[in-house]
Amino acid sequence: MIKKIPGIFSTAIGIDLGTANVLVYVKGRGIIMNEPSFVAIDSKTRRPLAIGLEAKEMADLAPSGIEVVRPMKNGVIADFEVSEHMLRYFIKKAGQHSFLTHLTVVIAVPYGITPVEERAVKDSAYRAGAQHVLTVPEPKASALGAGLPVGESETSMVVDIGGGTSEIAILSLGGIVAARSIRVGGDEFDKSIVNYVKNAYGLVIASKTAERIKVQIGSAYPLDQELSLEIKGRDSISGLPKAQTVNSVEIREALKHNFDEIIEGISKTLEVCPPESAGQLLDRGAALAGGGAMIRGLDRLLSDKMGMPFFVAEDPLRCVVNGTGAIIEKEGKASLLR
Repeated sequence: MIKKIPGIFSTAIGIDLGTANVLVYVKGRGIIMNEPSFVAIDSKTRRPLAIGLEAKEMADLAPSGIEVVRPMKNGVIADFEVSEHMLRYFIKKAGQHSFLTHLTVVIAVPYGITPVEERAVKDSAYRAGAQHVLTVPEPKASALGAGLPVGESETSMVVDIGGGTSEIAILSLGGIVAARSIRVGGDEFDKSIVNYVKNAYGLVIASKTAERIKVQIGSAYPLDQELSLEIKGRDSISGLPKAQTVNSVEIREALKHNFDEIIEGISKTLEVCPPESAGQLLDRGAALAGGGAMIRGLDRLLSDKMGMPFFVAEDPLRCVVNGTGAIIEKEGKASLLR
């Protein structure tokens, strides 16, 4: 799978080009990078000023003339030019961009991506310095990274809840038996929290504050001991700074419709699953991956609602990039590529 040219060093990297974060896996070294998918640009010249963590820290605080953008939306490229800058930055930072190096890049892309969107992803990687670009559906990469027996006859299921989308897939014999990609993920969770806090308390908060609420007290299932958190923002009427305490019960209610959409997506995927595969899943269960899998009690909620076991994969945030790593480390897994 990995193309080799005599006289030229050959290397390969795997990229999880996520809506919220970019993770990079280098062959023989493992995961060497995990940074936010943010780019700060000069509003007039469109020149990148900061990328990754540095750019994210500027979000909500950037002065006039600096625009902080996220070039990925719902798992696909929304801004071709900015995404190219971001890819070039990550490839260069990984130390894999040189005229002496033949670079193969394996990129995980959402299930159901259009040919135009996939072409945009590949073109960005080529323009960023890659000589060979391959794509793998995110559900396959996630299942591989979660340690599921993707290439075997046993049926596996993965629900990867990322920043922009949730990828739901049933796999067997190295192929996808049934799958759905729904536009519900960490970003939508944050928006739901922002809207709830504004409607309930007249408090305007930044997306970073909503993310902190989600991580620190967010839950999908009643907790043995409910949590609370003091947050700060701007009063929507007076415009003055304001503090407010929120608790896990109300945040759980604020996120309920997001969880319902994920449950509906899982149900519709299972509806088209062959009966024998469904029977195997009843025993084997389904793995939860992605940042959304880390919300407290989500596995319990899904197990109750779906009548089958759900479990959180080991290291859920890195399942997709670890899956790309499994492909570049073992050429025999090339059949899992698109």
